[in-house]
Amino acid sequence: MTSSSLSFDASLPHSSGRVRAPISAALRRFAWFVLGYNVLVVLWGAVVRATGSGGGCGDHWPLCNGVVVPVSPQFHTIVEFTHRLMSGGSLLLVAVLMVWAWRATARGDFARWAAVAAAVLTVNEALLGALLVLLRLVEHNQSAARGVYLAFHFANTLLLLAALTLAAEFLSRPRGRANTGVRHGRLGFPVLGIFATLFVGVTGSLAALGDTLFPSTSLAGAFHSDFSSTSSLLLRLRWVHPACAVIAAAFISWLLVQSFKPGAAARTRTLGLAVLSTLSLQIVLGVFDVLLLAPTWIQIVHLLGADLFWISLVLLTTDCCLVSRGAPQPSPHLTHDS
Repeated sequence: MTSSSLSFDASLPHSSGRVRAPISAALRRFAWFVLGYNVLVVLWGAVVRATGSGGGCGDHWPLCNGVVVPVSPQFHTIVEFTHRLMSGGSLLLVAVLMVWAWRATARGDFARWAAVAAAVLTVNEALLGALLVLLRLVEHNQSAARGVYLAFHFANTLLLLAALTLAAEFLSRPRGRANTGVRHGRLGFPVLGIFATLFVGVTGSLAALGDTLFPSTSLAGAFHSDFSSTSSLLLRLRWVHPACAVIAAAFISWLLVQSFKPGAAARTRTLGLAVLSTLSLQIVLGVFDVLLLAPTWIQIVHLLGADLFWISLVLLTTDCCLVSRGAPQPSPHLTHDS
């Protein structure tokens, strides 16, 4: 594994340096494909929300309007039914990935457990989606319950993308669990930062829902709605999203400093550049989202940028928190590149 030039943790236990059997190129490519496919599923889910198509199949699940395949479907039915087909495909692909990764790796391998976590989160994703339909928290429903369910749904989505990212990352490494250790002294702040960033994504989804249900006709009107006591709770909570973004920025800045330190490995620098680029893109898209009063197309592009940023951030955090073991260890005060 390539790591940044953080101080080496002297308390890291020594490993015997076992190297697992090589992972097939087919499995590595499949793992990254499953991640990419799930990003598309997430984006199409946003299309469902933005077009008000969540009720396109009625309150039936898993059937669509009481049938397996809708006959002469309308626009909203096509959008919702397509999302259900894509979600079913995701469930199948993640199940295949879990079984394949389990058979290809040894006990204790990080890739194995990341794939299992992805499978559990995929099932949870389906259950949350089903509840949204069965409880009729779709289309133009403006209840607080919809906001709560959407928050849980999006949090689960980001955790699913993180698990798939880690599965693909660990499967792409030549060394197994026995050669990978955690920088315990550096773990607390990154974990806190990742969850802070996760909360930014969740509050962003709530802000997008508020934009969809209560569209503004002017920028001044939008700001007035944010602080009006008569506005919906979804609108009055929109300010939480940028506030969380400021807090998470501290963690991201720390990561970027680590990745661009003199002597940092090339891979770490590349990941740092990816995080910086996608973050910059998100800031620009966020500004346009406000100025253009959140049109559907920019919400989708903004979400794509958020997914790419999240994946890059998970990879960079992993790079800074894990270290390859088994090679001769330098003294505690030396930097470590492997």
